[in-house]
Amino acid sequence: MPSPVSPGLLCVATREVIWIWRDRVALLLVLAIPLIAFLILTATFSNAVVRNLRVDVVDLDRSDTSLRFIQTIDAAPSVAVARRSSDLDGAMHSIRSGAAIAAVYIPQDFERDILAAKRPQIVIFYNKQYFSPGNIASGGLQSSIAAAAATLPKPPGRSTGFAPGSLVTEQYVLTNPALNYVQFLLRAILPTVLHVLTAVAGGYAVGSEFGSRSVREWLAAAGGSPLTALVGKLAPYFGVFILLMVVGLGIIHGLNQIPFRGDAILMGASAILLVIAYLSLGALLQLLVRNLPLGLSLTGVICSPSFGFAGVGFPVLAMGGFARLWGDLLPLRWYIQILFDQAARGVPTHDSVRPFMALAALAVACFGLSWLRLTVIARSPAKAAKQAAPLAAAPPGIVGAFSAEYKRVLGDSAVFGLIVLAPIIYGLLYPQPYLGQLVRKIPVAVVDDDFSNLSRTFIQMLDTDEATQVSARPSTLEAAQTALARREVFGIVGIPAGTEREVLKGASARLPIYVDSTYFLLYNRTLQGITEAAATVTADLAAGSARSDGSLRRAALIRSSPVEILNQPLFNPTGGYASYVVPAAFILILQQTLLMGSATLGGVAFERGGHQARHSRGRPIAVLGQALAHLLLVLPGFALYLIILPHVYGFSTNGRFLDMLVLAIPFILSVSFLGQFVGSWFERRETAVLLFIAISLPLFFQVGVAWPLEAMPNAIRIASQVLPSTAAIDGLVRVNQMGASLTDVWSNWQRLWTLAIVYAALAITSAWWSGLRGGNDDA
Repeated sequence: MPSPVSPGLLCVATREVIWIWRDRVALLLVLAIPLIAFLILTATFSNAVVRNLRVDVVDLDRSDTSLRFIQTIDAAPSVAVARRSSDLDGAMHSIRSGAAIAAVYIPQDFERDILAAKRPQIVIFYNKQYFSPGNIASGGLQSSIAAAAATLPKPPGRSTGFAPGSLVTEQYVLTNPALNYVQFLLRAILPTVLHVLTAVAGGYAVGSEFGSRSVREWLAAAGGSPLTALVGKLAPYFGVFILLMVVGLGIIHGLNQIPFRGDAILMGASAILLVIAYLSLGALLQLLVRNLPLGLSLTGVICSPSFGFAGVGFPVLAMGGFARLWGDLLPLRWYIQILFDQAARGVPTHDSVRPFMALAALAVACFGLSWLRLTVIARSPAKAAKQAAPLAAAPPGIVGAFSAEYKRVLGDSAVFGLIVLAPIIYGLLYPQPYLGQLVRKIPVAVVDDDFSNLSRTFIQMLDTDEATQVSARPSTLEAAQTALARREVFGIVGIPAGTEREVLKGASARLPIYVDSTYFLLYNRTLQGITEAAATVTADLAAGSARSDGSLRRAALIRSSPVEILNQPLFNPTGGYASYVVPAAFILILQQTLLMGSATLGGVAFERGGHQARHSRGRPIAVLGQALAHLLLVLPGFALYLIILPHVYGFSTNGRFLDMLVLAIPFILSVSFLGQFVGSWFERRETAVLLFIAISLPLFFQVGVAWPLEAMPNAIRIASQVLPSTAAIDGLVRVNQMGASLTDVWSNWQRLWTLAIVYAALAITSAWWSGLRGGNDDA
């Protein structure tokens, strides 16, 4: 039927809107999935401040003093005493099994040693492999123990002679003083999820023209103009995703009432450029390969790891050369910088000109290349679509189903790419931003108004600390704040006039420190370096000329605090960011690639054989044989991720292959059965990639590694258990990185086998139902 609209921009846009409305997958992609992802993420981070992390206490003293310390710990808002083990072995079992995130060890004779001025130790053991929960628990425990120690009476016989004062740091937290995780993480995650969906939607819109639709009809609707065809096709998606960007900002600044501090016009223009860039990128990849499944896979490879290269979790200044270069080529990296600078930090507009120009250049480049490529295609003769051969029937029995499925994967380039090649590519690309492991030598500014020997000593100590380096010595606080706004420094230390005089009088001298908390890892490391430098200078002043291991120095330490707090990180003792994030992400990647590949095969079966082929794939023997084929194909990737690459990249690993294999088998089988189940409802091969490619990042925060389970609503926590990755990541990370035994992760192993059985039954049932529907349709 001829179009009621004459060829041109409106005709192309109208044609696209009608197609979106009629195509259920397109409608899900541009509306349902983004809104569902927003809802899940908003609920996940609904508790912006983490509370009641479970800790275990080993009290060998059992005195009134130790009880007072335990009560103070339990009263701290961020932690709660959940267990009271009798020894350290029990406490370590609690941490390895997940019953506690940290443990506190109070030694025997603790009260007696305090009264005898022996400065006994309280040891905090915390799970550094679970990075954010472990750090939050460690900070809460240190604060509560220090508060309890401050209430202790002075021991008898304490010297009343002269003692110099101390340097006391006064923290002024900039940008996010409450350390609100919604303001930090959710603000970055929402546009990250949206940018993946934007690129996939742009790719699906263009790639469908090379499959179920017609490139010639598309160009004809545009009157033969490639520019009109491209703009008209992408225009409806542009409108939808701009509205979704507004919804995301509404969640942050409206629902969560987080203030917007910057230039709204600049932020709006940046959002427009981001949407244009990723719609054009998705379109460009499809125009280059002219194969919808392959183009979508390439889109996923580029967009899915972008969160790491954007510098949110691990800062750009700590990345290696390749990671910085690759990140600079991603529009998301520049948009996130503008977003944080304007929405969170409120820097002057002119300080965001450089990232805005970079974002604009990338958007223009992506759109321009797409236009040029479409122009070339418009001038070339049309290619006849290849007709897929009918699906060959699998030989009878489990062995027959196994061999047929194995051959299908090897013979289908898109599925082979998802299940076999994608894990290799992700294994090389995904860890790149994090390989620096630690953030070192963060630039800070010092405003020294004292000009004394003490201030010079403190500055030298600050410059030699591993975490910080003094890169600016402005004469005024205003000049230092300007450097902070320009990202030249990330912290400011003020040394007021008269600091040395106050210390020599025996009084406490207060040093104001201003630390930018926009990026939490930078904030924590900067604060750590400054407080370490101040503590070292204070200890040296108190000890005077005493030897570091002498009694005079120990007496000085006792005067400063009657209890020594020893903070001991476990399983990831150096605090390496890659050692924390990459092992968990690898397991999630294995799930997502196998899930998409297995479900894609279901769509392929329907395309080539209809309901009958789908019914044949759903026979119990076929479901099991296909899962065994997937198991054999995925195990090399599993070994690559959990054995080979940890040694290559230097991550902590215990190398207990048999224990990991016991968990891996039900994990891979459950993912295969889940893919077969959902794939039995798909009628096209590309549906699986379209629906699942953007959910990896939200799923990562449901496991408990990056975001504590205690901070999640019960509904989210329960819902996350239906995915194999939740139990698999928790179990495999505990075994491979934390040295847990199978007994420690027994519940995870049981849950994975339960999921495998349930999803196998669902795959069989759904195929049987499809057979009934097919029979009814034939009738």
